Amino acid sequence: MDALRIILQVLLVLTSFLVVVLVLLHKGKGGGLSDMFGGGISSSAGSSGVAERNLNRITVGLVLVWTAVVILLGLIQRVSG
Repeated sequence: MDALRIILQVLLVLTSFLVVVLVLLHKGKGGGLSDMFGGGISSSAGSSGVAERNLNRITVGLVLVWTAVVILLGLIQRVSG
């Protein structure tokens, strides 16, 4: 059980970091962090609709993996003690 817990914890850290990065990569709708870091300039140039949809799909998929890892860690914690 300890090896599985360690693997899930590492996976949780990696997916957490990637979710934060992917959310910050999304095109800003105004007033968010993306505008603070120059998103207003890049959003005027426009981004591909396909690229934005793929970014959405990757983000949602990664959030689902993150959620599954959190649930599995909770179940392991409940069973072990």
